[in-house]
Amino acid sequence: MDSKLLDILVCPLCKGPLQYDRAAAELICRADRLAYPLRDGIPVMLIDEARRIPDEVEIPV
Repeated sequence: MDSKLLDILVCPLCKGPLQYDRAAAELICRADRLAYPLRDGIPVMLIDEARRIPDEVEIPV
């Protein structure tokens, strides 16, 4: 994931910052507990495509 791209991308729901999870190939919004997938290196920034992170799962820092 290009760091410059990560600097300008925000969560489409809350407009908050995103965290890159290399192992899962996802962009994580900690505030909304949503994980946006990366497909072929391209972020899919659609709320309907995001995976909900359950409350009992700790989000890595």
